[in-house]
Amino acid sequence: MTTRLGGESTGGRSERFPGLGIGTILPQVSANLLAGLMETVAAPPYGGRADLPVIASTLRMEVDDLFPVAETLQMFRLAEIEAGDICLTEDGTQFATAVTDERKRLFAQHLLTYVPLAAHIRRVLDDRASHRAPKSRFLTELEDYMTADSAEQTLRAVIRWGRYAEVFAYDDHTATFSLENP
Repeated sequence: MTTRLGGESTGGRSERFPGLGIGTILPQVSANLLAGLMETVAAPPYGGRADLPVIASTLRMEVDDLFPVAETLQMFRLAEIEAGDICLTEDGTQFATAVTDERKRLFAQHLLTYVPLAAHIRRVLDDRASHRAPKSRFLTELEDYMTADSAEQTLRAVIRWGRYAEVFAYDDHTATFSLENP
């Protein structure tokens, strides 16, 4: 986790997440944990860069419990992990100091740009006249890449992030995604 991933060149920059696609198993990390870590790292005495074991201690977390949070921020391109430190990107710092509506806008932008499954769900909803799609449609697709349990876990993660970012809604009772009142 502390080393940079090499990869294919895209537009003159090295891609940090080669192979990240719709079939990626997403971690169960809440938007609140992501926000809390960014706020803590942005604040003094860290100023945007913190040693992972030190920040874990500050947050009263085990380092192993903090890794998925830090890695999710890295996937969202809101932080980078370098030599055991978590470093906020410019957008991560902006998020940490923003008001709620600006946070949601920034989170939505990063969610749809860097989490292919979220972008796929949104595209399907945008393309349908009803702007609705059943959960089963996406579970079936994910099961081409992962186990049924992992597909369920991945959809739960993207549902939580999508709700927070207000990019789509999900009705638990009907198991349906929609663009109504996201």
